[in-house]
Amino acid sequence: MKFNVLTLFPGVISCFLKEGVISKAIERSLIDINIIDIRSFSSDKHKKVDDYPFGGGDGMVMMPDPLFRAIESIEDRGRVIYVSPRGTKLNQNKVKELSGVGTITIICGRYEGIDQRVIDKFVDEELSIGDYILTGGEIPAAVIIDSVSRYIGGVLGSTDSLKEESFDDTGLVEYDHYTRPSNYRGSRVPDVLLSGDHKRIKEWRLKNRLKNTILHRLDIIIRLIEAGKLDKDYLKLLQELRKELNDERY
Repeated sequence: MKFNVLTLFPGVISCFLKEGVISKAIERSLIDINIIDIRSFSSDKHKKVDDYPFGGGDGMVMMPDPLFRAIESIEDRGRVIYVSPRGTKLNQNKVKELSGVGTITIICGRYEGIDQRVIDKFVDEELSIGDYILTGGEIPAAVIIDSVSRYIGGVLGSTDSLKEESFDDTGLVEYDHYTRPSNYRGSRVPDVLLSGDHKRIKEWRLKNRLKNTILHRLDIIIRLIEAGKLDKDYLKLLQELRKELNDERY
């Protein structure tokens, strides 16, 4: 898997790539990150890359020429993504889709954004990581690289790490996790997790996922019910939780 990242601040991306799973994946050649400094493609003697917007208004806009030159320097662009607050919101299904693309080119904007002509000419899709504004596209680019890379074979070491995650095929968030010691400062791990009874543990985890989704992302539960995507086992546990939580919202 290859990522081309166009940015005015290569150091922001470089720092992210030096740690953890992504760093190891790069060392093992499972993913390749090509960082492109947009400023180096400026024809201005002062390496200027932005200018005032036509029509007036606050802020500056990244000029088309440095971006055109930078993008055209990439031999294999694959799918070109511009990270933008107006883009489609990134979710797990999109992450899985992108993991099969092969090559992704990410344009990181700054200031008020980039000249629309760059988008019209090169961009295949615009993506957002949430309904809020950041100072630039480098953090969203890192989010895309991190989330997509996890689906590349060998990056996580074991495919089991991808099972029963938040926002998997069920749409539910993840169950609570515990490790040693079983009793820490008077707080005990649920007995069922120490029982060795795999059937009961599986049921507890399913019920706990439902509970966490109700408590933290009720909108997901409502959407799943309305779409008829919860089978009888889920619905049975949901009714039990409803009584336990005394919650009439769903």
